Amino acid sequence: MKIHEYQAKALLARYGVPVPRGEVVLTVDEAETAAKAIGGSVVVKAQIHAGGRGKGGGVKVVHNAAEARDVAEKILGMTLVTHQTGPEGRVVHRILIEETLPIAHEYYLGIVLDRVTGKNTFMASADGGVEIEEVAAKTPERILKETITPGLGLTAFQARKLAFGTGITGAQGNLAAQAIQALAKANDALDASLAEINPFITTTDGKVYALDAKVTLDDNALFRHKDLIDLRDLNEEDPLEVEASRFGLNYIKLDGTVACMVNGAGLAMATMDIIKYAGGSPANFLDVGGGANTEQIRNAFRILLSDKAVKAVLINIFGGILRCDTLATGVVTAARELSVKVPIVVRMEGTNVELGRHILMDSGLNFTIADGMRDAADKVVALAASHAGVGR
Repeated sequence: MKIHEYQAKALLARYGVPVPRGEVVLTVDEAETAAKAIGGSVVVKAQIHAGGRGKGGGVKVVHNAAEARDVAEKILGMTLVTHQTGPEGRVVHRILIEETLPIAHEYYLGIVLDRVTGKNTFMASADGGVEIEEVAAKTPERILKETITPGLGLTAFQARKLAFGTGITGAQGNLAAQAIQALAKANDALDASLAEINPFITTTDGKVYALDAKVTLDDNALFRHKDLIDLRDLNEEDPLEVEASRFGLNYIKLDGTVACMVNGAGLAMATMDIIKYAGGSPANFLDVGGGANTEQIRNAFRILLSDKAVKAVLINIFGGILRCDTLATGVVTAARELSVKVPIVVRMEGTNVELGRHILMDSGLNFTIADGMRDAADKVVALAASHAGVGR
């Protein structure tokens, strides 16, 4: 689950990460009041779930409360387009009014899971303020790494090594090491899948701060963090993904034309791969889960078809806990209710597969039954291509 910058900073501050003074606001009046309270010279920062806000015009430095009001009026409600939002952009519903600081140097700090070692890795670089991917591509030697041992955490020695290795020395080096350890503790305590400070800054008056922060929480661990669930901002999520979550469906919208409905994440990934291999492009990732019922199948199908880009549907199910006849009944019900006009290819194997196929064939609807995944992919890609431009 992604959260906003201001929320990430509030969480990190709980664990001792130093953050600038700031206040999130929803109106221009609140922006002016917050700027006055902070001291006049502030940064006005759009709050959306995407990076590159500064380049898109969503971050502005102002010198007094009146300027803060003017800038807030321009940013609030704007559609902010960055390299992470896509061309459609994101509407700005809230902004962060934050104190300006005397920056001496910008650094990068971040924690991600290293899937090779199966452990979290702390990364630090003296090249802050830019995308870490860019640093990794051009100057990978500039990224320092320390493996975090489960149960032990990031040690004080490792934190000092990272701080001094990036060039932060003396008293500021000690402050940076403390902030590094605090970030590691926060990442562990919050069950975060990503914790990133970019830039992490030193100031001319000898202090250190997290000038920006990004935290992504592991959805699967939220049962341990009931207080964090309220941080979810549905305005920042695709409406179809929000709708799918209401029914316990794992759905991610993509930009292709072939909709996929699959049970099991591994099979879903393989299905998307084979669609690409056949020359098509998947319109979504959808895992209905192993224990889906008829109602979930019906809603999954409705959500798939709500995407106007979809030109064909591939249903790829291995019947285990989810029996093939349950799937077929849900699909037929949904197809009748929605008056589906796009072609549907079905590949089923497993429990009650013959009964499921009979339900589909006896429905009177136009289903294409496939024999194997490759056959299913070839058929659905061909049907999507022939259906392109046909009204639904």
